Amino acid sequence: MNIFTDMRATVLDALTQMTAAGELPEGLSFDNVTVEPPRDPAHGDLATNAAMVLAKPAGQKPRDIAELLATKLAEDARIDSADVAGPGFINLRLASNVWHGVIAAVLETGAAFGRSDLGAGQRVNVEYVSANPTGPLHVGHTRGAVFGDALASLLDFAGYDVTREYYINDGGAQVDVLARSVYLRYLEAHGQEVAFEDGTYPGDYLIPIGEALKEKAGDRYVGQGEEVWLAEIREYATEAMMDLIRADLAALGVKMDVFYSEKSLYGTGRIESALQDLRDKGLIYEGVLEPPKGKKPEDWEPREQTLFKSTEHGDDVDRPVMKSDGAWTYFAPDIAYHYDKVQRGFDALIDVFGADHGGYVKRMKAAVSALSGGAVPLDIKLTQLVKLFKDGQEFKMSKRAGTFVTLRDVVDEVGPDVTRFMMLTRKQDAMFDFDLDAALEQSKENPVFYVQYAHARVASVLRNAAEAGITTDDATLKAADLTKIAHPSEMALAAKLSEWPRLVETAARANEPHRIAFYLYDLAAVFHGLWNKGNELPELRFIQDDVATAQAKIALARATGVVIATGLGILGVEPAEELR
Repeated sequence: MNIFTDMRATVLDALTQMTAAGELPEGLSFDNVTVEPPRDPAHGDLATNAAMVLAKPAGQKPRDIAELLATKLAEDARIDSADVAGPGFINLRLASNVWHGVIAAVLETGAAFGRSDLGAGQRVNVEYVSANPTGPLHVGHTRGAVFGDALASLLDFAGYDVTREYYINDGGAQVDVLARSVYLRYLEAHGQEVAFEDGTYPGDYLIPIGEALKEKAGDRYVGQGEEVWLAEIREYATEAMMDLIRADLAALGVKMDVFYSEKSLYGTGRIESALQDLRDKGLIYEGVLEPPKGKKPEDWEPREQTLFKSTEHGDDVDRPVMKSDGAWTYFAPDIAYHYDKVQRGFDALIDVFGADHGGYVKRMKAAVSALSGGAVPLDIKLTQLVKLFKDGQEFKMSKRAGTFVTLRDVVDEVGPDVTRFMMLTRKQDAMFDFDLDAALEQSKENPVFYVQYAHARVASVLRNAAEAGITTDDATLKAADLTKIAHPSEMALAAKLSEWPRLVETAARANEPHRIAFYLYDLAAVFHGLWNKGNELPELRFIQDDVATAQAKIALARATGVVIATGLGILGVEPAEELR
């Protein structure tokens, strides 16, 4: 049940009748007609812009159209009033039985309430985290992991066929540095003194990997040159680090469908195939780029290179894919990887990158546009930095990692549920200050507590009802006499529940899961407001002496709990049954 969709259909039906009656000209497009919540709730329950968007093409005054349309809409039994406001907006107030129907619909469909067929089964690939396998995940990766995972769940709920994917950056020079770092820990395990120089990784997380390598290889590599051990230790270390990363993700509640290795693109013809596809389209050429203004990027050379005509697909400049010495640029395997995604038949691609990859957005969009002939859209979401605070001070370093705060540090401090919810209380492209102490406070200012507390209160209502001998299974509550729910505060809560299906679709269209967190906070606020009024007005309490009245009010509470639990599920957060 989606009130906004239903009421829009009602508005369109009235407009069709007006056209048939000659009150509107034939051939008008109703595509831009909307039914939405009014900016000011005091103006009504819903508002439509129909008269405003049709006035110009109809050659009529918006208020004239609005007056006629409002008269027709007022004839609908579900609409208590239709009032024209301002230059031609129409504000609608709905009958009580509409809000009662929302409560019944939530109880009828349960956790499926709000599910949408918006995606129509389209296949979407969401790539996120994709950290270099050279160390544990840090707090920046945590934000990307939470955002990407919640987005994937949101799209699944909205009817898309979603694949969660991690791109393992195991094809570059950084994995050689990892291998050398593990070799030092391996020598250390053999009792040798070692020094971490030349950019090697000094974090303690490599100590157990070096010790495990000693158990596996004995002293086979001791005193040997890189030509003996580099390739083998690189493979061993990469897999060990990926095991660590998988464990970190599991601690956060993140499980990937696909782990795709960059290394698998090299020596297999995949990069060549992708570039040949672009060459066949006339998009690869040999040339010399103009020197960039300001700071020179790493991939610029004042020599002839193999270039991709990315400017033909919206980029600012063409991009090199092969250096003058015949080596691939960093961009070439990324093109091949996205070519593989297109070849796998995805209808849309989403990449979640850190903010430091902002310069990569246009070139990747251009590449996917070129590779797919414009058929496969790529949306790139950039996640901004996170600053952690503890005891009033910025929390900067992990003993385990040596130079940064790890994902595990955060999860160990506040738990996965708090971590996930808090990471979604800001839009992903905004800087975020995460106060670890405040995240555990039990107050309205702590959004995760505030939402969890609402669900726990619903659970307490059901427990108290059971103790009072009131039957509260969903079938009974669904059949309750909901006309006993009539107070404006109760109606406001039902109205807030009605927004959930629309909110899901709006968030999914924008690829913005933070909207779910915002909605849940607002829903919790309305519920807590009703609860607090019950402290003053006994007739608003959920447990009543009259069983029929109690069951109606408990039905409202139960419906609220269902939507909160469903929303938290999308965010990957467990709903609380009680708070201590």
